[in-house]
Amino acid sequence: MSSYEVTARNHSSAHENRIHSDDVAQKYGFKGALVPGVAVYGHLTRPLAERFGRDFLSRSIAALRLIKPAYDGDRLRIDLSGDDGQHLAECRNVEGTLLADLRVHMPGELPPPETPLSLSKRAKRRGRVEINWAVVKEGEPYPAWDWEINAGENQHFREQIADELELYDAHVHPHAILSIANQALTREFVMPAWIHTASEVRHRQALRVGDRVAVRAVPLEKWRRKGHEFVRLYIDVHRDQALTTEMFHTAIFKVAA
Repeated sequence: MSSYEVTARNHSSAHENRIHSDDVAQKYGFKGALVPGVAVYGHLTRPLAERFGRDFLSRSIAALRLIKPAYDGDRLRIDLSGDDGQHLAECRNVEGTLLADLRVHMPGELPPPETPLSLSKRAKRRGRVEINWAVVKEGEPYPAWDWEINAGENQHFREQIADELELYDAHVHPHAILSIANQALTREFVMPAWIHTASEVRHRQALRVGDRVAVRAVPLEKWRRKGHEFVRLYIDVHRDQALTTEMFHTAIFKVAA
């Protein structure tokens, strides 16, 4: 087992998503503003990238669960265990509470892409509307967009989670990649308070700084549980028509009062 320690930072205190502000988070029963889930994911990937390097970024399936919130200033310990292509990274605070885990499979060959057929439909930009149950439509794709990450932007994502691995001088950080999934929602909707709960990222080809990619997204399903309203998205990323990344991204878009 290997371990890594880092201090969590809430770099989204000024974000439109007010779950990253103390006053709104406390209204929903948290002790303070939540550290973004994509940042916790970035911390969890650190020991995997350190051990496997570019292989982790080009042929892995990483399943994230966000179990308890991390708060600004929390000292986090990331423990990595496993072998034979199956690995588990766990994130705990100083009290030993399990906050999140990342189950990673590194097969010789990834399963075929799972692009939903409905993703081939043409989608029109309609302008952002405030998210609610009625406007989240399963199987209705969002307009595609292009994304190019430069060295300065990639460095910004690295600094947010204090990750200076040399690997990311040339390659796009997983924290930046999963942030694309958040953009799929925030490009489409005004979202006053929402919570990222889980993701699965399938790395098929490593993304390099300076790559220009096309991003597509579609909501697969929505449901209600314990007063919360959830959505699960599918996102794919293509570089020169080649599929580099697939993501399944789950969020509570309406938090129970």
